[in-house]
Amino acid sequence: MSDYVVAVDVGGTSMKGGIVTGSGEIAATGRRPTGAEGGPAGVVAAIRSFVGDLADRGAAALGTGPAAVGIAVPGLVDDATATALYAANLGWRDVPATDLVPLDVPVLLGHDVRTGGLAESVLGAGRELSDFLFLPIGTGIAGAMIIGGAPYGGTSGWGGEIGHIPVFPDGEACACGQIGCLETYASASAVGRRYSARAGASATAEQVAALTADGDPVAAEVWEEAVEALSLALATYTLLLDPSAIVLGGGLAEAGPLLSDPLAVRLAKRLAFREAPPLRRAVLGVGAGMLGAALLGWRAAGVPDAGASWSPDVPRTPVVS
Repeated sequence: MSDYVVAVDVGGTSMKGGIVTGSGEIAATGRRPTGAEGGPAGVVAAIRSFVGDLADRGAAALGTGPAAVGIAVPGLVDDATATALYAANLGWRDVPATDLVPLDVPVLLGHDVRTGGLAESVLGAGRELSDFLFLPIGTGIAGAMIIGGAPYGGTSGWGGEIGHIPVFPDGEACACGQIGCLETYASASAVGRRYSARAGASATAEQVAALTADGDPVAAEVWEEAVEALSLALATYTLLLDPSAIVLGGGLAEAGPLLSDPLAVRLAKRLAFREAPPLRRAVLGVGAGMLGAALLGWRAAGVPDAGASWSPDVPRTPVVS
């Protein structure tokens, strides 16, 4: 068997990829545009080209082709058939994983958030946990439910859409068509949007966090509402699935204690008759999706326990250029 796999994390505008060996060494990395302006066919062509180029780099450096390929994609994924069913920002429907790879090697496809959760489970903040929620809070909010040590996608691949739990039933309209969704109040884009609407000045979530820390009353109000919304959704999740921990990732988690400290207090108050699960910070950063794709690749190659023996120092946030 070849000693490396090709791993690609596909985003709405760009892709991160790498060559990852059986010992967890990241031998090479790269970044490419997703090519969404070319429609679904353009995206498929861009992914195929990127996978092929990474395989060529691997062959030049290591003397052979990859053992397999792992790919993480946004949208709805059928894990059983390795098919990308739908992604609004990519425009595709029912794309089999084999269409994304120009090589005759095994390939596994994963939902981007669940694949990131897999990486945090095997290599990161959930390394010793069998049941936890991985909650990256970025432009949107989706969760990876790790149950029994594996990501759980539900019957049809929709499992983990915690961002669309209605936390305020009489609240603001969400882009999904529902009312009062968590994502409408607590995503990074929502925090920036809601502050800008009230303050009359444009700001990002990072800037709102800084303003909150500096005592700005409008920013503090928006931040408090985001924390309240998160506490409601996470209390519901905790009561249903009793996770060992909640691992916070994504851009909003970069606020650190400004988010986690008040959230821990609110969550504990909502769970009056039981202890709240601890909040942890994700440790793999923007590399989680690519590292998770590498684990998928090794599983496709017949190595189901890939990553278990990798040094904890190996997979920390690879630099992708």
